Amino acid sequence: MRKASITRETKETKIALELDLDGSGEGVIDTGIGFFNHMLELLKKHALIDLNIKAIGDLDVDYHHTVEDVGLVLGKALNEALGDRKGLTRYGFASIPMDETLCETSLDLGGRPYLVMISPMKHMMVKDFEVKLVEEFFRAVSVEAKANIHLRQIYGDEAHHVCEGFFKSFARAIRQAKTIDPLEKGVPSSKGVI
Repeated sequence: MRKASITRETKETKIALELDLDGSGEGVIDTGIGFFNHMLELLKKHALIDLNIKAIGDLDVDYHHTVEDVGLVLGKALNEALGDRKGLTRYGFASIPMDETLCETSLDLGGRPYLVMISPMKHMMVKDFEVKLVEEFFRAVSVEAKANIHLRQIYGDEAHHVCEGFFKSFARAIRQAKTIDPLEKGVPSSKGVI
């Protein structure tokens, strides 16, 4: 059962999250941030994970605390649900077109957190959502999931499309990497441990 249920409460946010790695894209997302909800809906659908998130944050201050803390909780849930990572495919890659935009994700669930995000659109806005927060979200996921995540915008002009490209490509890469490989008899590392 590759599932996790995590709660996190600080003076800035209160988050409850349930994750099932072997789901079908079901669940309810409520962060109080419309655009972020939309991105997380795309993530659960394209990763084929069941995901329930209820986040209450200091949105009157800004969206940063909520977006980052949801990333931390999601990353922690991913790490817990992956368990000892025996039999894991481990690596994932996806290149996703979204109209004029092309984005790709390469990732490794091998226990070494690192984020590289290449995008010239980091400081643009989608309605009242600053695109820079996408990087903060994925950095938080990377740290807590112990995942090496590389996101790259190949090209594109519309900030909404770029964000969708990142979330969908990440989702598809996770979908691949979380798969159990029937040929992998142990931990997918020459070290024998992740």
